[in-house]
Amino acid sequence: MRALRTIGIAALTVVIASTFARAAERVDLLLVLAADVSGSMDKSKFELQRSGYAAAFSNPRVIEALRGGPRGRIAAAFIEWSSVLQQKVVIDWTMISNDETARQFGDRIMEAPRAFAGNSTSISAGIDFGMTQLDRAPYKAHRRVIDVSGDGDNNSGREPAAARDVAIAKGITINGLVILTEPPSHSYSSHINPPGGLANYYRNNVIGGVGAFVAVAENFNSFGNAISNKLIAEIAQAATAVPPTLLARADKVIE
Repeated sequence: MRALRTIGIAALTVVIASTFARAAERVDLLLVLAADVSGSMDKSKFELQRSGYAAAFSNPRVIEALRGGPRGRIAAAFIEWSSVLQQKVVIDWTMISNDETARQFGDRIMEAPRAFAGNSTSISAGIDFGMTQLDRAPYKAHRRVIDVSGDGDNNSGREPAAARDVAIAKGITINGLVILTEPPSHSYSSHINPPGGLANYYRNNVIGGVGAFVAVAENFNSFGNAISNKLIAEIAQAATAVPPTLLARADKVIE
């Protein structure tokens, strides 16, 4: 009887703990930051991209937007992607609720080693991997977003529109951050500037979901400001009701 009583108390403790844990798991936004580290991203571009993300999470405007949400917190994961078989979680799911936790998240981005280098570009595989991370997130949110940044189009794996459509069907929004850059002098250069421009390519093939948009960084030096503006927009959308009349392919450009 004593053993049964002990087991019963332990089971009740687990139930109570689980209830409180579930209550604490609600956040305003689940955000997967999916960064391109394919062959077009040389060392200097990679470092500028990483520092841009880190600076964004130290930006007072981003912190202000985060605090303005109903719960005042989001959860984010940072992944890097390249070819079809190359995706990696660089920073796993982390709750961000104030300037300290935001700064720490940015610091971890800067400190982590690069996942891959010198390979092809599979935006579709990056999106698929982002969906997997959202499915396994330990937090819950009404709004789920995959934030894809890159400086070229898809040249490996299935078409990104196919992956995008799966994400839309699951209620996920995909936003894009296009980095405009000069083509490098190697075999990946033919994929950097698709016909009609990279921003249009992202609008037509990558982004989707309620309130989806493309942000544009004119170059890697302006990436930090672009990602800050993008994060502010994403957090603001999570904090307000997005009109249901918006089409799944609605988009806007932030420059």
